[in-house]
Amino acid sequence: MASSSANLWVLLGLGLAGILLMTRKLKKVVKEDFGAFIERFQLLPPPQPAPPKAPHPLTGLSFAVSDVFDINGYITGFGNQDWTRTHEAAARTSPVVSAVIEGGATCVGKTVVDEMAYSFNGENKHYGTPTNPIAPERVPGGSSSGSAVAVAAKLVDFSLGTDTVGGVRVPAGFCGTIGFKPSHGAVSHIGIIPVAPSLDTVGWFARDPSVLRRVSHVLLQLPYASQRMPRNIIIADDCFQLLKMDRITQMVIRSTEKLFGRQVLKHANLADYLDFNVPSLKQFHIEKRNDELKISSIRALANATQLLQRHEFKSNHEEWINLTKPVLDTFVSAQFHQVSADTKLEHCHLVRNEVRSALNSLLKDDRILVIPTVAYPPPKLGSKEILSEDYQSRNFSLLSIASMSGCCQVSVPLGLHDRCPVSVSFIARHGGDRFLLDTVQTMFASLQEQSDVAAKSKLSGNAINQEESAEIAKEKGNIAFKDKQWQKAISFYTEAIKLSGKNATYYSNRAAAYLELGSYVQAEADCSTAISLDKKNVKAYFRRGTAREMLGYFKEAIEDFRYALVLEPTNKRAALAAEKLQKLFQ
Repeated sequence: MASSSANLWVLLGLGLAGILLMTRKLKKVVKEDFGAFIERFQLLPPPQPAPPKAPHPLTGLSFAVSDVFDINGYITGFGNQDWTRTHEAAARTSPVVSAVIEGGATCVGKTVVDEMAYSFNGENKHYGTPTNPIAPERVPGGSSSGSAVAVAAKLVDFSLGTDTVGGVRVPAGFCGTIGFKPSHGAVSHIGIIPVAPSLDTVGWFARDPSVLRRVSHVLLQLPYASQRMPRNIIIADDCFQLLKMDRITQMVIRSTEKLFGRQVLKHANLADYLDFNVPSLKQFHIEKRNDELKISSIRALANATQLLQRHEFKSNHEEWINLTKPVLDTFVSAQFHQVSADTKLEHCHLVRNEVRSALNSLLKDDRILVIPTVAYPPPKLGSKEILSEDYQSRNFSLLSIASMSGCCQVSVPLGLHDRCPVSVSFIARHGGDRFLLDTVQTMFASLQEQSDVAAKSKLSGNAINQEESAEIAKEKGNIAFKDKQWQKAISFYTEAIKLSGKNATYYSNRAAAYLELGSYVQAEADCSTAISLDKKNVKAYFRRGTAREMLGYFKEAIEDFRYALVLEPTNKRAALAAEKLQKLFQ
């Protein structure tokens, strides 16, 4: 882990060193604090308890807070100068901020947020856009832009922000930090300006997973419990199809196999799952066009989320906007004026309840869902891409999953790709915050190692690219198989084998498709090859047994089923198949 962390921060150091050159091109002066802070001050923790009592859990750590948290004696600015002008200083400090100060941390100031904490881009015309320390020519992400920048630039150890639909997760992904959105309602929202209360959560950033856990223990008031390992890590294949790059899933797969074994990995089509389990989404479906067919229900979820956010934002702030008539950012103003007395609002609440139930069911019994944090690398400053329908829609599709379900989510950095930060997100059921944090703590070092390997492989040759291409072909084969397109699945598995012929799974998967077509000879041959490559491939033994049974090789089939049972004693299908054939010889 030390080596991986060192490499990560060497990259950061090189990035910081290059900022002067980049900003000359941009004609922008980078402030000493990267433009992260609105106000600098110190709020000191209480004195340490006398021995033998343990010191405060956050002793020695510094932090910053987004300018949506009340601090006694300071005006909470909400990213808008008109808001600052028309509001008084707070009479007390938000309980969340007080909790971490009392836990031993020192608050060093307030950070920039997007105007009225509404956008997830990180740009603010009133206070300036904080400079992304990893990619200075690109946006930092928002709404908690300054808090993410302060952590990424090593100005503080951790920071607090808010996440309605990505306010912590997006800047974490864009700035290369860890970002945590806890379960909805897990942390008090008293003393924090609301955006959309049914979606709002407090979140926090850190560079080190151990710091993230220390802060989480204080804010979530987690009792001591033994650490649990994930029963399944579910990769949402259709969500990763939204990305322009494919190596992220490979890092997760290799890390999971190394730590927990291949049997823990599962794949899912989240759109299909939502279609079946969230019937109220039909009210929000968009037209299915070309390649968007498979992600239509996730897009529908994004539509419902945006509508709910707009309604609640307007409900909270319409009176102030109408009275003050502030000059709002074009994007914020457009969102506000799009809201009408829409009868679909009641359907939004129904979607939220059904999505929470569906995700909790999918992730029960210690399961983790893996999705991309964002669909795009951070756009360039001033880019029109930020306002494009595709950019907004794809990102909202990913961000809405945890926002509408209320589930907890952690964004984990995975190094750089084309000089932009790359990340992946892990989601656990609502209330599974401790389990999620434990999983991230366990996997973090391994994920960073895989990131280093991927970076070095890219420099040393294209071997890894062939392997990645093979995995992509395999995943396409899996999707075709699920859709019962057997011949198409065989074509994809064959392509994977040509690219990487030493992978037992590819042969075993192709055998499964051959079985569906009744091509038993080819299935037996593929399973035999898979077994020669991996002596513990349970599925290959079972599938070869099935092929041999159909070919009339009953004795050999029984041997295969029995060996599958030796490897996996709980495999009921193998047990039933062996028992059935055994009766034929009695």
